[in-house]
Amino acid sequence: MKLQDTDSAASYAIQLARLKGLAELGPDQLLLGCLLALSRFGVVQLGPWTIDLEELGIDWLRAEWLPGIKPEGPKVAYSEEVVTIFDCAARIARVDGCAEIALEHLLVAFASEDTGLMGELKRRFGIRSESWRAAAASLPRPLWTAPAASGGAKPDPATGRDYFTPEEAAEALGIHVQTLRAYVRSGKMPALRLAGERSIRIRRADLDKVLEPLVPEKP
Repeated sequence: MKLQDTDSAASYAIQLARLKGLAELGPDQLLLGCLLALSRFGVVQLGPWTIDLEELGIDWLRAEWLPGIKPEGPKVAYSEEVVTIFDCAARIARVDGCAEIALEHLLVAFASEDTGLMGELKRRFGIRSESWRAAAASLPRPLWTAPAASGGAKPDPATGRDYFTPEEAAEALGIHVQTLRAYVRSGKMPALRLAGERSIRIRRADLDKVLEPLVPEKP
């Protein structure tokens, strides 16, 4: 089993949405992205279940899944359902004592779902919520998953700087950093990459790009 980070799963999910011509990435694409990130030769061994991606309609030999291939095409927005799943995964990660969302946290966030692809998998394999969570817990913990900070000062975005780290930008908006990263991956939040590095920065002027006016509901 190859163990990749949530960025890989999100990239696969975005590519799946683009291949289907979708403007929004939904829960089914996100779950398939997680399975692709965990698969080898088109097969996922998760707990007692062997999940064949070919049976789920995935051509695992497509060039889009090659390492280093970045999704291309029109921007795909994250649906509200997907943002909710990321928020749930972030809470699960904190309870698990982790500062970053790992693939197992995303999988656990699907455990209570009974519709869509997750519902299909439950019916096909007789999966229950607790057995799915146990299977996710059995995955090797990735080395990059750092322990969550138990205290200390939080990043202070209220500075004169024009560029923020993802953590600082998330603090300024009052959202979890993984939610902000999801906005970046979907193109909703513009970001810049440091030359020759993976680190990204968010411009102060772009922070309001994910905000929109609240329209009062009509009585």
